Amino acid sequence: MAMSDINYEFLSKAGRILSLGQSRSIMLTGNVPDLFYIPGDKGGRYVPLIEWMTERWNLPGENIIIVYELNSPIMFAREADREKMKNAWLKHIVKMTDDELAIKKVTEPKKIDKLIETQGKYFESIMKEADSNSKVAIELLRQFCECSRSTIGGKQLMKETLLIIIDGIDMMIPPGEISRMGEGDRYRIGSLRNWFSDPKFMSGRDSVIMIAESKSLVNRIVANLPQIIEVEIPSPNQEARKHFISWFNEQQPEGSKIQLWNNGTEDELAKSTAALSIHALMQLLKGANFGGRKLEQRDVIDKVGDYIKSQLGGEDIVEFKKPTHPLDDVVGYRKLKQFFVDELIPWFNSTGSDALTGVGVCGPLGSGKTYQFEAVASMLGRVVLVLKNFRSKWFGESDVIIERLKRILYALDKALVFVDEADTAFGGVSKETHETERRLTGKFQAMMSDTALRGKVIWLLMTARIHLLSPDMRRPGRLDLIIPILDPEGEDRTDFLKWVLSAGLQNYKEEDIKALDELTKGFSAASFDVIRRLVLRDKRGGRKLDINRVKEIVKDYIPPAIGETRRYQTLQALVNCTRRSLLPNPDATDEDRKLWAAEIKLLEARGITGD
Repeated sequence: MAMSDINYEFLSKAGRILSLGQSRSIMLTGNVPDLFYIPGDKGGRYVPLIEWMTERWNLPGENIIIVYELNSPIMFAREADREKMKNAWLKHIVKMTDDELAIKKVTEPKKIDKLIETQGKYFESIMKEADSNSKVAIELLRQFCECSRSTIGGKQLMKETLLIIIDGIDMMIPPGEISRMGEGDRYRIGSLRNWFSDPKFMSGRDSVIMIAESKSLVNRIVANLPQIIEVEIPSPNQEARKHFISWFNEQQPEGSKIQLWNNGTEDELAKSTAALSIHALMQLLKGANFGGRKLEQRDVIDKVGDYIKSQLGGEDIVEFKKPTHPLDDVVGYRKLKQFFVDELIPWFNSTGSDALTGVGVCGPLGSGKTYQFEAVASMLGRVVLVLKNFRSKWFGESDVIIERLKRILYALDKALVFVDEADTAFGGVSKETHETERRLTGKFQAMMSDTALRGKVIWLLMTARIHLLSPDMRRPGRLDLIIPILDPEGEDRTDFLKWVLSAGLQNYKEEDIKALDELTKGFSAASFDVIRRLVLRDKRGGRKLDINRVKEIVKDYIPPAIGETRRYQTLQALVNCTRRSLLPNPDATDEDRKLWAAEIKLLEARGITGD
């Protein structure tokens, strides 16, 4: 069965840039280590980017493709093109046309033969030196372009144009301050800058395509040149993944096709493998095909999770999980849970123009923010990415992590990005904030308000210190909703009291609830949880439990001395809440808000800032 071709938009974009002469230097970034499809006999094949580009753009008689990778020889797509380049080089050096050389060979044969031999040996020697010296290789490639556009007697030395592909440009000119670099790095940076800034090159016919996973990994002296246009290769979309799955199946002998979970289809497999590269998808399918075992949905989920973690730096940076505890497991918070069911979860699931962008969840330490919203996440059926410490100590690595995250999010169908302790995860954007922090925060803010991600990705930022998130991040369009999770009051508090008592007592009375209520003033959800676990410990240890023993446990427990800090965090949650109906008192007035703000200032005057 003949496989249809894939329309790679980045290839069309790069082709337009070169054909229109918008630029002669392009940087391909993004999903560059992946496999790409070339149609042909026996269903075609999937190959690495360099091989794919070489075959796609190899137009005999029109261009000469030259490929250079660090510590590798300068390669020509066709061996005959190497000889063409050598001959043009010779004519460029001796400044003679073919006719003039022919005449000289008759009139001064020994001299011309010696000259040709010498220059030929020099060409071969410098080509060999370039194999192990990237300084020489880059300078030689620059001179090839100079040779290509050279004219003698009004005639162009070469009728073909040069298309030079430089792979791994980030390893040749890494980021960093030029003053701290070695001579080799400085030389390569200078050569490339001069090459791409040369007006003759910019207005000429020849082109250079550089390849790096991220522009952030390339020295900014070159990467930020305005004449270099970046073209990003995205992660494969569902159509591309479906194409590969069909192609892979076609390559298998009869009786060895992919076996999917019950009633599973190739379309479902393509959808459930969102975010995987073609390489990773191939690993999944080969692993499942080994021994003829069936590919289960659990295998797919695990592979996607492992791949995302590997791309973003491992467990220390991202966790891929699916919470399982339902909303019914959340004690108290009756009004809030009803809001989740009636309004928030339907809004989460919207994918139209009314789709939710992000939610800020705030409240004092120990109020149960994370637990409650993990329960919400369990009801959504979305991929949950828990972001942790995405800021790397390595120069430029944080930018790469964010760019990888962006590619992954674009590929996912529905995702929930969960950031706990968001105030420490993100920096600010003020002048006092370090430049790197401002840049990273700015990139996150741009992703949060990216309309292409709206309806696909929801940002869920959890923090006890909502006021430390930048105003730009808290604005509508990024955080459409800010929800306070406060200490339980009224019926919610009674629910917590009953929850504690039910852990140790089969029968308890109304007066028991009242007695416990008096002893637990100011308790947070976390404090009630501690008491309940202490009660359960006694019960499992065989100790006799009654209301008096529960009282003893409560009296012995001293909440941590963070009362003023929690009060400050509570006030910040109240003043930042964006729904009156979610306040403890929905009838709170603007005057009440002014009083909260005034109390915040009093606490700050005493050095209480919620930290």
